[in-house]
Amino acid sequence: MKRIELAIESIILASRWLLVVFYLGLAAALAIYALSFGKKLFEFVAAVMIMNDTETILKILGLIDAALVASLVVMVIISDYENFVSRFDGETGEVHWLGTIDVGSLKVKVASTIVAISSIHLLQVFLNSATYTSSQLMWLTIMHMAFVASALLLAYIDRLTGLKTGKKIDQAPDV
Repeated sequence: MKRIELAIESIILASRWLLVVFYLGLAAALAIYALSFGKKLFEFVAAVMIMNDTETILKILGLIDAALVASLVVMVIISDYENFVSRFDGETGEVHWLGTIDVGSLKVKVASTIVAISSIHLLQVFLNSATYTSSQLMWLTIMHMAFVASALLLAYIDRLTGLKTGKKIDQAPDV
């Protein structure tokens, strides 16, 4: 019976390597998104001399938004791989922060990034508010506030969990 239990546990533990397919897929999607970013950047550079200030700001915000989305994808790929599949070999020293992101912290970072992306989108909407109805503006603001509330709740839960497990919580240094 113990032999069957060990075999089942080995299969379940080995199944984590199936996640690699998802991470490679996300990396491929990121490469495609980089092409999309390059196209947006090229179009921006080509038209910058004929744009007014608001259009320029909107285009720059779109580029910032794309960079945040790309960073979010990289953060998920690297930290999830590190947490669920295998530790990276630390010989190169290039990724010194990897061991510091646990699943709870990752959720907070993802939620924070989503709030930042939502904030940029909402700023783009407000800069171009003439094309939106009051109802659309209200619902976009409500959705953004839901993202903010969710991020704050996740951060609070992560902090509570850290207190209960004795995890060291980053504090501001004494001055």
